[in-house]
Amino acid sequence: MREFRFRIVNVFAETPLGGNPLCVFEDGRGLSDAEMQSLALQMNLSETTFIFPAERGGSARVRIFTPTFEMPFAGHPTLGTAHVVRELFQKGNQVTLELKVGLIPVTALANRWTLAANAPTSRDGAPTTAELAAILGLAPADVLPGTRWINTGSEQLIVPLASIDAVQRANPKGDLLGKITSDVGRSMAYVFASNGPGKLLSRFFFLKHGSVIEDPGTGSATANLGGWLLHSGHPLPVELAIDQGDAVGRPCRIGLKVDAGKDIFVSGQVIEIGRGAINLP
Repeated sequence: MREFRFRIVNVFAETPLGGNPLCVFEDGRGLSDAEMQSLALQMNLSETTFIFPAERGGSARVRIFTPTFEMPFAGHPTLGTAHVVRELFQKGNQVTLELKVGLIPVTALANRWTLAANAPTSRDGAPTTAELAAILGLAPADVLPGTRWINTGSEQLIVPLASIDAVQRANPKGDLLGKITSDVGRSMAYVFASNGPGKLLSRFFFLKHGSVIEDPGTGSATANLGGWLLHSGHPLPVELAIDQGDAVGRPCRIGLKVDAGKDIFVSGQVIEIGRGAINLP
């Protein structure tokens, strides 16, 4: 039997059982693509990652799988895997992960990790305000102008709402959400509203096997929000504290910073809660 050791960490977590859970396999060598995909389905978390030796001068190469497909980039897997890489390879508080989107630098202050996102791209093609309202189960007045597709590694639809009440009431309709698709054919929407000075409330919805799923804490969408702020001409620098995940019982506390040089940073605390091993023939 082949043994593959893994760790379970919670990312964007303020308590051990908060945040967004992640499974990190310490050494993915010997696993086929199909086996990695099957292991991600077995774990059934939003993402599972696999660590490999570095090939491009980074600290480690990493592959990221959801239960149904591989991702080129995702925020909470990047932060959580960096936390494991630091301990595995004694890399200290500066780690560079080799992802499919390129080299992503990640730094730590104790167990709070910060990634530097790629520069954003954006495109039109968002639904109308009335269409967005119908998709989200809201009134047209709940949807602010400015919805746009943003990509810092994984394209997502960024939707500003008029109030935190609208964010809390959002109830996407799966059949309608399925009609909007990213550049790689995936349906999702990230909604947000101001929750006080320097604070936001956000939620992220996506389709899985035709059903609407809500993600507890979405680092890639937070990075894309940074790109949205840049596209919208928001004054810089800006630093925001974002609450996500309360609606699904997994409170996440996410930091977003866009500096005067237009660089985007996403941060959150990582807490390890368990380790184990999978045996395969």
